[in-house]
Amino acid sequence: MSLKKTSIAALLAASGLVVSSAAMAQAKPADTGWYAGISVGQSSSSDACTGVSGPCVSCDDKDTAFKIFGGYQINRNFSAELGYTDLGKVEASGGGVTASVAATAFELVGVGRFPINNQFSIYGKLGFYRADSKGRSNVGVSADETNTDLTYGVGVQYNFTGNLGVRGEWQRYSSVGGGDIGDSDVDVLSVGLVYKF
Repeated sequence: MSLKKTSIAALLAASGLVVSSAAMAQAKPADTGWYAGISVGQSSSSDACTGVSGPCVSCDDKDTAFKIFGGYQINRNFSAELGYTDLGKVEASGGGVTASVAATAFELVGVGRFPINNQFSIYGKLGFYRADSKGRSNVGVSADETNTDLTYGVGVQYNFTGNLGVRGEWQRYSSVGGGDIGDSDVDVLSVGLVYKF
């Protein structure tokens, strides 16, 4: 009788450990795995309007920026990420002439995370981008440039669940453009959603 009671107690204890471990796994986000996301924000080209001045001349170096991205979280503190960003355009006009430069960029970055807890983390990113810039005017002048340079940024992420989170981020694309278009650092402030598979 005593042996039977001992066996039942051991079985119940083992079952409790299994259930408890499963519950903990569901509550805590996985430390590895694939993720994807989308973000929207504002781009600002720091040098794009330099030298553009005069009566009846205007220049707008800010626009809406969009990004789609995906990556793989290697461990709790590091992931590799690939993204595509529409950096918007810079527009200038004066004396009956209008001109614009629009840019898009592919990027590959490493992301270093510092988790504060299971829901909240801060992160930094560093890597390279390849941008396509297209300059156009209403007088038939055009120029296309492609360049590769450094990109980096910092942000915060809050996870609503183990799978869904929101990001707030600042990122710089150094010296976008070049050649006949000229180059400018482009800063993007954005918010976005992240889904972990």
